[in-house]
Amino acid sequence: ISLNSVDSALSSLKNCQSYIDTGMHIATHVALDLVESFNDVEDVNSMENVMLEYAAMDRELKHYMTAVEETVNQIKREKPENIPDLKNLVKEKFTALESKNSDSDLQSNEKFLYFKDQLKEMRKQFCYQSDNDNEAIEQIDEDIAVTQSQMNFICPITQMEMKRPVRNKICGHTYEEDAIQKIIQTRKQQKKNVRCPKIGCSHADVKESDLVPDEALKRAIDSQNKR
Repeated sequence: ISLNSVDSALSSLKNCQSYIDTGMHIATHVALDLVESFNDVEDVNSMENVMLEYAAMDRELKHYMTAVEETVNQIKREKPENIPDLKNLVKEKFTALESKNSDSDLQSNEKFLYFKDQLKEMRKQFCYQSDNDNEAIEQIDEDIAVTQSQMNFICPITQMEMKRPVRNKICGHTYEEDAIQKIIQTRKQQKKNVRCPKIGCSHADVKESDLVPDEALKRAIDSQNKR
């Protein structure tokens, strides 16, 4: 087997990553739909299991690609006269990586963390409480108990209602996507850091990579506007 054919196969494997990402994206949206329509908690939890299954596939695929890449790089580096049994070499490296697996790997998957975070925010926005905690439902905080029309949907930059809110994973504040992106790009050209525009926030280095779509907040805004 030529190394070129291995590189080609590796490229195909990387395409599989996009299918997993798409599946996790769809599962997240389905779960948010279920929360928004106040479906049974069991239905929402089933989507969490789906996300964990995707996370497991994601981990396995990444381990296999790592095993292939390390094997190819090793052969290119050592340049043996006869190419060894690639299948066995890859299998050994893959098995070694898989042997270190733990449940915490899946729980710390970036897209799974986003899924959990958005579910939490969604339940907060729609005053929905999971009875998964086996505890009496605590009194909802005043900032959550207010009606949706009184909730703060205003961007701290534009001072207008947000249409495409993104949340900063570091400080938790939300902004209109276009507005914060423009600030980041301008500051980047000036070689300066971006301070969080939210008054009172001490976070002084907002990065584009720290911003994630706040689907839960967007749905809450859309829901209020429909009324």
